[in-house]
Amino acid sequence: MAVQAYILVQTEVGKAADVARAIAAIDGVTLAEDVTGPYDVIVRAEGPSMDELGTLVVSRIQAVAGITRTLTCPVVRI
Repeated sequence: MAVQAYILVQTEVGKAADVARAIAAIDGVTLAEDVTGPYDVIVRAEGPSMDELGTLVVSRIQAVAGITRTLTCPVVRI
């Protein structure tokens, strides 16, 4: 079963739409939408393990130009 997470993204002013488009093109990302509020983009991503999901976030998503901060929230099944 794949490990999934929501990644809450803060961006530079005026960059939310560009960041959402760039993140949406990354393999492992299932959804990337620009939103209003304390975060600018909400992403849903998945990977085969927590380690691989972490690698996706750190090496691919956080590397997108215009991102200032991320918060990763793993999905749990209760």
